[in-house]
Amino acid sequence: MNKEDLRHKQKMKKRQELQQAIVASKIEEKGLLMVHTGAGKGKSTAAFGLLFRHLSYGYKSVVIQFIKASEWKTGEQRMVEFFPDLLEWHTLGKGFTWNTQDRQKDIESCQTAWGTALTYLNREEISLIVLDELNIALRYNYLDPDQIIRDLQQRPKMQHVIITGRNAPQKLVDVADLVTEMKLIKHSFNAGIKAQKGIEY
Repeated sequence: MNKEDLRHKQKMKKRQELQQAIVASKIEEKGLLMVHTGAGKGKSTAAFGLLFRHLSYGYKSVVIQFIKASEWKTGEQRMVEFFPDLLEWHTLGKGFTWNTQDRQKDIESCQTAWGTALTYLNREEISLIVLDELNIALRYNYLDPDQIIRDLQQRPKMQHVIITGRNAPQKLVDVADLVTEMKLIKHSFNAGIKAQKGIEY
């Protein structure tokens, strides 16, 4: 073994020992409150990737979509066909706010969606809940963030929740266990490429 390879091996050995010590120090288990926010693409996509992982272990899961309309047919909704005993899906929005142009209807649909969410936030057998685009509802004050946070904090101890959407309120960020901000570097849409099946929906 040459000197460069030896130095690398010694360095990685130290790194391994440090990493093992860090992992061994983490002993708590709890349901996580996760927030995916930011201007970049991939917030919901990442949540559905985690959902797919969860389902592969046989954990019961629920998706509740705020803002997004039921008439939109997306690829991710078809996951229910493959996991009929494990996954429930509720798309309860009225569409983009700039299309609905009706604040009261948007508020009502978000309140309905949150009422649906509450029925699952009280059930211990539901392991994961994805609250897709809830951040948008909070941004426009369609729902009370303080009440949402109180409700989330009363859920079963081992239940995981993912909240997606731009402009997550700071109050939610503060109480979350994991927050990821998607940063927009480049988007094909800005180059004139339309949304495509299997990529955006």
